Amino acid sequence: MLQSQRVFDTDVQLFKYKVLKEVIRRAYDGNLDNAYLDIPKVVSPGPKSELRCCIYKERAIVQENVKMAMGGDKSNPNVVEVIDIACDECPIGGIYVSPACRGCISHACAENCPRGAISIVDRHATVDKEKCIECGKCAKACPYGAIIAQHRPCIVSCKVKAISMNSEKKAKIDNDKCISCGACITQCPFGALVDKSYVVDIVNLIKGSENNTKYKVYAVVAPSIVSQCRYSSVEQLVTAIKMLGFHSVFEAALGADITLYHEAMEWKEKGGAMTTSCCPAFVTYVEKYFPEIRPMISHSPSPMVETSLLLRKMDPNCKIVFIGPCVAKKGEIKHPRTESSVDSVMSFEELQAFVDARRIDTTTLEGTPLENASFFGRIFARSGGISAGLQDLAQKNGIEGIKPVAMNGIEECRNNLMLLKLGKSPYNFFEGMACVGGCVNGPLCINHGVKNIGDVDQYGRQAAKGDLMESVNLWSEHFDRDDNGLKDTH
Repeated sequence: MLQSQRVFDTDVQLFKYKVLKEVIRRAYDGNLDNAYLDIPKVVSPGPKSELRCCIYKERAIVQENVKMAMGGDKSNPNVVEVIDIACDECPIGGIYVSPACRGCISHACAENCPRGAISIVDRHATVDKEKCIECGKCAKACPYGAIIAQHRPCIVSCKVKAISMNSEKKAKIDNDKCISCGACITQCPFGALVDKSYVVDIVNLIKGSENNTKYKVYAVVAPSIVSQCRYSSVEQLVTAIKMLGFHSVFEAALGADITLYHEAMEWKEKGGAMTTSCCPAFVTYVEKYFPEIRPMISHSPSPMVETSLLLRKMDPNCKIVFIGPCVAKKGEIKHPRTESSVDSVMSFEELQAFVDARRIDTTTLEGTPLENASFFGRIFARSGGISAGLQDLAQKNGIEGIKPVAMNGIEECRNNLMLLKLGKSPYNFFEGMACVGGCVNGPLCINHGVKNIGDVDQYGRQAAKGDLMESVNLWSEHFDRDDNGLKDTH
């Protein structure tokens, strides 16, 4: 993709990309010794600041982003961290009466306040912060829309209430509550919440392979990549990935085919209710917030892990990097359930930075086709894809009684899991996606939107394999046919 053609959703992403690109370029050149001092001057040359109050603060924030691009705080197990110096522009939050208040005589705001926190002073509404519970009823009642409910975007975006304000009014993440979904990263308008990057580790893996002679480095690419190709094809991007130093590129959708089959067979064997294991943020959500349902999580590995395990079976000495849109995948690779199958994770944002750091113009490349997966494996990338594949598989294999539901985003997950917990759900198979829309709208996508879902469906229809059983048969060739893969890692 050419620099002039690039389209990021926000300037926050563009700023992050500039830092990543410079870190990657220097990592390839073996010149990271002075990165903390030199990169801020490259990204923010001055003399005037482009994004902050002054050039000195802007460079200080760049320096913190360099730290995150080089792995972040090693003592913090969370893959999401707060850059304190960047977190100082948001309102503290609460109910605010704007100058639009007309001093009306109906006083609907005060009448609808359940705590008596609104009073009328000099004919204008005022809010007693000590009494206010921020329910927002006054804002809804005001006929002029003069009362505003202000809340920090990071707090609003976090559906598990893992973010609060510390004593210095900076965002604080409760690691015990966080599920690493990355919603806060997408919603923070100042780039104060950032995911740790493993780009330096990935460069070292590539360089250490000595042009894939010492060991082979494979890339496993999420099917949602199709929605990120605005100016080149998936096939051209695959060629670019190989030019970065990867030996071969495989589809995570191959593992999705295998996961789907295993989950269908697991449900058939066990019966009762079961949830998917594909989305690591969803799995963590169940483990932390619905421990009673934890035994119902499928024991099948995620598509990323299934693909990687297959590659390691074929090539035990290989190194594997997953490329996708997910923050939680960066944490999943360190979880025991992955069986150390994946060495590192690269986001789509980071992939773009890699390609540009190596000065690769994807629009000029010959394409390298991907032919590893079926239609259903590829549409795992969007909400409802797993359920659709499951129903098709059940019909073809005589599996009766399965009733799947696609839970789109954490709020839908919460509602459906609560019904399951209470024994009131009409469903018995629960597809959970932490991101609304599915992986196609993951937090580390270059762009987000409804169009991404259509891109994935079209990409699925282009799949070379007509039946996911081709993927399952490939898996069976390398694993014991009696091993159904149902290892209890939860």
